[in-house]
Amino acid sequence: MSTFDRIAVIGAGAFGTALANAAAHAGRRVTLVARSAADAERIKQRRESPHLPGVRIHEGVSLTGAETAKLDCDAVLLAVPSQASREVLKTFAPKLAAQTPVIACAKGVEHGTRRFMTEIVSEIVPTARPAILSGPCFAADMGRGLPAAVTLAAHDEALVRALSLSLGTPAFRLYYSTDVRGVEIGGAAKNVFAIAAGIVAGRGLGASAAAALTTRGFAELMRFGRALGAKPETLMGLSGLGDLILTCSSPQSRNFAFGVSLGKGLPVKDIHATIGLAEGVFTAPVLLEMAQANKIDMPISAAVVAVLEGALSVNEAIEGLLTRPVGAE
Repeated sequence: MSTFDRIAVIGAGAFGTALANAAAHAGRRVTLVARSAADAERIKQRRESPHLPGVRIHEGVSLTGAETAKLDCDAVLLAVPSQASREVLKTFAPKLAAQTPVIACAKGVEHGTRRFMTEIVSEIVPTARPAILSGPCFAADMGRGLPAAVTLAAHDEALVRALSLSLGTPAFRLYYSTDVRGVEIGGAAKNVFAIAAGIVAGRGLGASAAAALTTRGFAELMRFGRALGAKPETLMGLSGLGDLILTCSSPQSRNFAFGVSLGKGLPVKDIHATIGLAEGVFTAPVLLEMAQANKIDMPISAAVVAVLEGALSVNEAIEGLLTRPVGAE
């Protein structure tokens, strides 16, 4: 079985840095690619990413800027935001050898095209072997070496099994799957429900309401996933239910934190300035468009979109959900 020894991680943000550390702990030779040579040099001098303070970068990780990165590697971990993935891939596509696995690590759906991350990889780098990594794992936990488990999916079972064995450690367990679409749906959709859960917390509606919201959000995720061909066992696994539980219950999640701020009455533009990137904000309208196109009922997602777009106040959205007709579960 192949061993993927040389790993390039594109993106020196919090998650990219944590992934680079994990791969180095697995004994791999890792190159972490920062946005520029200046960024790479600053990180190299401190051995710490400004996006992941307090976590020392493993000595087995070398750093380089995007403009000079050669990508002489056996596999790539693409750790940039979902909406930036296309442009970043365009930059690096000419540097990638044919048949190189490109593992997308963002959780989202592209605006306009409604494409999932592996579809973008296939479109921009047709000779690559696309894969997706997703699951309940915060960068700060992984960076500190705390135990975590995620799912790695590709259509080729032999490939994804080999990648999982090459990148996994006792503290960072990679379960493998061939249900690429199921893993992508779980990672993208849960961010939208995390915003809704944050709104519930920000409004002080209590633990009972939070449990109800998370459960009904999971029901929406299941309906959406089944309609798009995902396997139920994938949606009930790490990359679906597991990630949903994590992000709907912790302020470490930017999506949850974004929702908390919404629940407290802060304007969306002000939250963007303080919280930073929350993938669910960009995924929510695309998810709803796809649901409507496939005639899938997703009231929580619709309420989140209405609040984000200013069509409903938080109180109106909550009232709308609470007064929906009661039906069988």
